[in-house]
Amino acid sequence: MIKGGAVYILTNKNNTTLYTGVTSDLISRVVEHSQKIYPNSFTSKYNITKLVLYY
Repeated sequence: MIKGGAVYILTNKNNTTLYTGVTSDLISRVVEHSQKIYPNSFTSKYNITKLVLYY
């Protein structure tokens, strides 16, 4: 069975910091970033919540 995945790029409100990630569940992963589930993570520290691009 082949499992799909996505590469995605997020940025902050001012488009000054980029984050690249890989996931098999894009919607859930973007929600985790926006809700700051992991408060010590890079995306939480730099308020990176805006999805820019995904493949």
